[in-house]
Amino acid sequence: MAAKSFNLTFDGYWRESNISGLPEKSGIYGAYACTYDATAKAVDPKRLLYVGEAADINGRIANHDKWGLWRSKVLYGEQLCFNAALITGADDRQRAEAAEIFKHKPPCNTNYVDSFPFDQTSISNGGRAALLVPRFAVYRTEVAAKAYRWI
Repeated sequence: MAAKSFNLTFDGYWRESNISGLPEKSGIYGAYACTYDATAKAVDPKRLLYVGEAADINGRIANHDKWGLWRSKVLYGEQLCFNAALITGADDRQRAEAAEIFKHKPPCNTNYVDSFPFDQTSISNGGRAALLVPRFAVYRTEVAAKAYRWI
């Protein structure tokens, strides 16, 4: 496997009330805790909760098994919102998703938080990419055994 770069342009933000507008195309997506200003019609992402990938972003989010977990992370006055970047190819989606998770460590993700099983991967995030580092690279890691201290 060789080094690879991705230029991701995120669209969004879709609030829970309008997720039917999410693309029915392949890519990666982020779930956020957001506030919404109805007067300005503006979303303000507060925390990145989860990063995922799907062949059909719309269908995946609409039927996701993590809705309960995401909602449990939303504070009073906040709501869920989503962004999405289109990527074709399952291998590319998985690699870009893994890089975003490894770099940002969203609290609702479990895979790729502590290890990155791909060769060097460079990401450039643009568009509606709140709370995502604009440019970064991650490198293959070995899965480290967790150290436990017994008292």
